[in-house]
Amino acid sequence: MSEPPSPKSARGAAASPADKRSFFERLVELVSPGPDSKDELMKTLAEAEQRELIEPESRLMLEGVLRMADLSAGDVMVAAPRMDMLDIEADYDALLSAVIDAGHSRFPVYEDKRENVIGILLAKDLLKLQRAPGLNLRTLLRPAVFVPESKRLNELLRDFRSNRNHLAIVIDEFGNTAGLITIEDVLEEIVGEIEDEFDDRDDGRGDAGIYTLADGSQRVAGDVEIEAVNRAFAVELPTEDFDTIGGLVAQEFGRVPRRGESLEIGGLRFTVMLTRGGAVRWFRVWRIGASGEPRA
Repeated sequence: MSEPPSPKSARGAAASPADKRSFFERLVELVSPGPDSKDELMKTLAEAEQRELIEPESRLMLEGVLRMADLSAGDVMVAAPRMDMLDIEADYDALLSAVIDAGHSRFPVYEDKRENVIGILLAKDLLKLQRAPGLNLRTLLRPAVFVPESKRLNELLRDFRSNRNHLAIVIDEFGNTAGLITIEDVLEEIVGEIEDEFDDRDDGRGDAGIYTLADGSQRVAGDVEIEAVNRAFAVELPTEDFDTIGGLVAQEFGRVPRRGESLEIGGLRFTVMLTRGGAVRWFRVWRIGASGEPRA
């Protein structure tokens, strides 16, 4: 028959590293336990910011990390109809024009139909075609990475980092192309908007945030004032309810429009080029002619 443990051994067991807190600390934890849900943790972070224990930017990033764990690639991706893609059979001039207009650094390349993605082209690799016109475009393609819509963003970010990829093609449950997602899209769920090549706000040409593209259309920032748009296009869009063109267009849509969506207001056609952080960053804007077709 074994003997009961001695008081000394009992005290030794109680003195484990996990119990080195003071009696007051354990009492506070018993009376006011920590958050037991994500919503409570969010409230705790907000209280920490109010008490100046953490900076507002730190709270936003921590909340972004928590939200990201619940998001999948399908929640953040650019849907297939709005993807900027290149045709493997296109000539050099067509490829260059598409790259300049879209302004991305990487493009999915398809053959025969858009659903058949055969690789990824880096915009800078077009310079090799310029120097060697006889070069086969296929030799410049990088392998495309495919991920399911259900792929969690935290897992996808880990894959992006380990594989050194910046773009993935999202496929649905039937193996069809559903969209694309970039490492920037994932990071922006944590840190918010990341400035990119579209963010050069003033190059000395006219109103800041309004730039002329090669095809005669204008690239207009979403936070440009409506009055600046009226001056640039000689139109009279209403300024009573909204200050910025992004606010006016969103009000007409009834929501924040998605990339690739278009709307006509006051003789202008606005097509969304880029969205970030729940707002439109850039529009492509055309004047609408009498026939209803865009004109420069």
